[in-house]
Amino acid sequence: MNRDLFARHRAVLPDWLALYYEDPLEITHGEGRHVWDTAGNKYLDFFGGILTTMTAHALPEVTKAVAEQAGRIIHSSTLYLNRPMVELAERVAQLSGIPDARVFFTTSGTEANDTALLLATAHRRSNTILAMRNSYHGRSFSSVGITGNRGWSPTSLSPLQTLYVHGGVRTRGPYAHLDDRDFIDACVADLLDLLGHTRAPAALIAEPVQGVGGFTSPPDGLYAAFREVLHERGILWIADEVQTGWGRTGEHFWGWQAHGRSGPPDIVTFAKGIGNGMSVGGVVARAEIMNCLDANSISTFGGTQVTMAAGLANLNHLLEHDLQGNARRVGGLLIERLRAVAAQVPHVREVRGRGLMIGVELTRPGTDEAAPEAASAVLEEARAGGLLVGKGGGHSTSVLRIAPPMSLTVAEAEEGAAILERALRSI
Repeated sequence: MNRDLFARHRAVLPDWLALYYEDPLEITHGEGRHVWDTAGNKYLDFFGGILTTMTAHALPEVTKAVAEQAGRIIHSSTLYLNRPMVELAERVAQLSGIPDARVFFTTSGTEANDTALLLATAHRRSNTILAMRNSYHGRSFSSVGITGNRGWSPTSLSPLQTLYVHGGVRTRGPYAHLDDRDFIDACVADLLDLLGHTRAPAALIAEPVQGVGGFTSPPDGLYAAFREVLHERGILWIADEVQTGWGRTGEHFWGWQAHGRSGPPDIVTFAKGIGNGMSVGGVVARAEIMNCLDANSISTFGGTQVTMAAGLANLNHLLEHDLQGNARRVGGLLIERLRAVAAQVPHVREVRGRGLMIGVELTRPGTDEAAPEAASAVLEEARAGGLLVGKGGGHSTSVLRIAPPMSLTVAEAEEGAAILERALRSI
């Protein structure tokens, strides 16, 4: 059945549409932290549809909210008042930490970042964007143009002038040998030098933890130090929270809060987990920035009633059950368990992460050279053992990405770690 579906997939969909596994997997249904395939095999899901199934598969509160809303009306566009959209916007604005916040809903993180770029460039009257090396911000023309990851950048053409800044990767690059304080100082010096060679940019866009790039992050406080430099020059700070938002990192509700000493970002983008699988993205910005556009704009599908109902139910569940706290506790145990395994596996260069956002970087033993064939082998072996994980990595790196639903139990974390240990030892 899978072979037939795979052949049909190849016949009508783009060659560049990536699929995991030599024998691609069709997932038919899920419950909690588990999913099943067409053959009835059960898997513990440690990737959650690319960090999107944030709370649980088939979460009753979300499925009930979607069904009830669909029974009333699914969609009307932003041309009409929309109670679920207003209610979710109120919650997001209050949680954002941005004063006098306004919220605009989109259908994806890509579209959210597009909107943030539009707002920043219009507000600042500049088409120059600062971005981080090893970053990923989406697959649209403008977001590809600011993505600092060659593996996900199919064109050099762009409506924007993009300048790339050091700092998103702590353990590689020219400053990796420095301690945290000196690392931050060196990155700030690099930023200051860069700004001396260009006209004033519109904004810096940065993921607090780089997702596609392999769950890399700078020392806490780097973006706060950047913020001081940017604020003096009127340059905006956009925090791309598409993967880090809603408490996934455990210690903070938003990834930017690890860098909050100099205040919140001017713009925050979000998506993925808030809809728990429904297509929800969005932008939060100060009113003066959000309201700077001088032409009409609407969204046909952003903020549609059924996705807003899902987002509200999902957010309520997350807050009521303290899934941020669970991500901190269970994620901390999982990271320590994997680090103990890594110490005995020569292919593992580093286990890093926060909360339930964990990267396992693989290299050829005794070197810093990426081992993509090892990552693929572990992916396959983990699947054979009943565990689904992701892959990532930027410039010359290969990383296993672990990001299960935030309701993961201690027993499930131990089960997944044991399967992954066997897969790693099999390389």
